[in-house]
Amino acid sequence: MSKRTRRGKTDTLALPVVGRVVVVVVAAAALGYGLISHPTNVQPIRKPPAQQVLAPSTPTRASTPVQALASAATPIPVPVAKPQVETPKAIDAPGKLVRQVVDYVSRQTPGTLVIDTGNTFLYLVLNDRQAMRYGIGVGREGFTWSGEQTVARKTEWPDWRPPAEMLTRQPYLPRFMAGGPGNPLGARAMYLGETEYRIHGTNKPDTIGKRVSSGCIRLTNEDVVDLYERVKVGAKVIVLPATAAHRPSQGTPPDAASRSPEPASMSNRASATSA
Repeated sequence: MSKRTRRGKTDTLALPVVGRVVVVVVAAAALGYGLISHPTNVQPIRKPPAQQVLAPSTPTRASTPVQALASAATPIPVPVAKPQVETPKAIDAPGKLVRQVVDYVSRQTPGTLVIDTGNTFLYLVLNDRQAMRYGIGVGREGFTWSGEQTVARKTEWPDWRPPAEMLTRQPYLPRFMAGGPGNPLGARAMYLGETEYRIHGTNKPDTIGKRVSSGCIRLTNEDVVDLYERVKVGAKVIVLPATAAHRPSQGTPPDAASRSPEPASMSNRASATSA
């Protein structure tokens, strides 16, 4: 191949390379010119704050949390069922029938029992000027008695056997009832001499202060337990006549208990009892 031919081929191959170089140079020049003439157009990209990134671009209504609604609502109290416990019936009587220490001028020996039938009081003599006073229930009309006896024996939760005379009047009564809360003699009984009369408790405290028994003297179960602990076997018991009884704490003269009734004034109905 001749020198002229080789030179033609070399020129032919060199043209594309030169064109490429020219294009690259022109592009670089244009980019540099743009950077020099417009420097403010190129600015660093700022990252928004964390709060702005989390917050939505458009306002939205936030729903109230369920816990907030629950705490804001007023709690509804749930009624608690109380255990059904049967309580004893409270005594419906004036305050004067409540057990209490009172002024009581007496010449009787401490420990003596004085029963004021007319005013439905029982006095336990403490000393020559004081007594423990109890409210009592006494015999109804036709079943009262008076006189002097002694405490022959004492029984806790006594059994009850109605006497024949009572069964004649009330044949529907049981012939025997074991001691317990349902027994009409109550929690304690103090038997008077050889009679059927007793000082005892009752399961009907609303009868205290009234004349409802068949001759026995009744107290509330609470009071008869208290009296039972204070009274000794052999203690003297004075039952005043209902018509002659008076309040011994009033006035300065000696009380009626110092003028003990004669034992002969006791009713012959010694077999009667209380139910």
